[in-house]
Amino acid sequence: MGIPSVFPTGTTIYDPEKAWSGYTLMPIKKVGAVLIDMNGNVVKVWKDFQGFPNKLLPGGYCMGSLGVRDSDFSYQDQTDVAQVDWDGKLVWKFNHKEYIEDEGHEPMWMARQHHDYQREGNPVGYYVPGMECKTDSGNTLILCHETLYNKRISDKRLLDDCFIEVDWEGNIVWKWNINEHFNELGFSEVAKNALFRNPNQHFVNDGELADWMHINSMSLLGPNKWYDAGDERFHPDNIIWDAREANILGITDRKTGKIVWKIGPDFTESKELRLMGQIIGQHHVHMIPRGLPGEGNILIFDNGGWAGYGSPDRMSKDGTKVDIRDHSRVLEINPVTLKVVWSFKASDISEGMMALCQNTAFYSQLVSSAQRLPNGNTMITEGSFARLFEVTPDKEIVWEYRTPFDHVGHPMVYRAYRYPYEYVPQLEKPTEVPVPKLDITTFRVPGAAEGMLANFTEVEGTMGYTSAMAACVTAEEEPEE
Repeated sequence: MGIPSVFPTGTTIYDPEKAWSGYTLMPIKKVGAVLIDMNGNVVKVWKDFQGFPNKLLPGGYCMGSLGVRDSDFSYQDQTDVAQVDWDGKLVWKFNHKEYIEDEGHEPMWMARQHHDYQREGNPVGYYVPGMECKTDSGNTLILCHETLYNKRISDKRLLDDCFIEVDWEGNIVWKWNINEHFNELGFSEVAKNALFRNPNQHFVNDGELADWMHINSMSLLGPNKWYDAGDERFHPDNIIWDAREANILGITDRKTGKIVWKIGPDFTESKELRLMGQIIGQHHVHMIPRGLPGEGNILIFDNGGWAGYGSPDRMSKDGTKVDIRDHSRVLEINPVTLKVVWSFKASDISEGMMALCQNTAFYSQLVSSAQRLPNGNTMITEGSFARLFEVTPDKEIVWEYRTPFDHVGHPMVYRAYRYPYEYVPQLEKPTEVPVPKLDITTFRVPGAAEGMLANFTEVEGTMGYTSAMAACVTAEEEPEE
């Protein structure tokens, strides 16, 4: 994605009549958990309160982490999962998963949490009418790391992903590890060979550590129509997750531990998956909860970028990161038929030749998310470029915000959430001021020329332009069913 040297920041578009208004919470590195209103006013900062991600709870509570492990010894390990009140007072904390003794650091208990967690009462952690997270009790589902060996996968040391559930007192009451289900993941023999040789290795202080799956989302399914109709795969207590590095989306049966629903890594193995197209490096895969438009469908931020294991070629000499695409899309799919119900990509809001060229205008290779709002809109975090926007089902952008915090370093946004004003009784409802979309064809910075077409000279013998221009490639077309 090309970024101009000069561009507006803060709220750049806001239509109060079409947007679902509320507060937006986002983690900003070197700052903390930042809460803004629709006009971009910063109404609260929980200073240095890290978020992988941050989440707002009813009553003005915030969840996140107090610290992060030194990256010389691991990769993306948060020390704990914590809940603080409006004034920053610690209400709850879990860290007693693993006792860590890193050289040069005081030994301490850590949760090794990364990417996701869910507090009881709400399956996904964003606002769902009638499903509020508990604030003074309840269990918490946490996505964590474990370091181990599994010679069936690789002879390298693995950074494995595990799910744990802890009660309010901090007792671990349930646990599941992805490495124990290697044979259920659907890797081809070619992919297994590549994975064995290089399971996405990172270099840390005491050697190599292989982030072989990189699960980056994990949530309960919650009540849904599929289970109500008798499909046991979609039991409300089952857990949906996705593995970025492997291009796999799955559902784990809570009782048996088996993977009972899965798509990827091969998106050519059925007609339905071929129509969907290859998903690459995805984030924030979850089932839209009951009570929201599209309930029961699965919402996916399909990053593009690079991921997957397979055959070595000129682009991937060792068979890692073999799937490559230079734009992102948001997909909403029916989990039973695998039909794409709704999608968003940059070319959807372009016409003609521009649609051919502008898919890269929406592109976040890393991080990012999509949240279904009560009015049917979707809030999208284009995290690599710190852009948040809200789009209608008809794909009109009705709110857009670009973080103005570049002075603290590039403020990549992992995941942002929208919450109702009522979640924060400590504040009066803000005044909503429309922000019309800027006419960029006439906008100029101070000192720049007006730049309108002028000073024409007729050229003898010219024949004019045809109505259409040819291109060296064809536009991306929807495949025929």
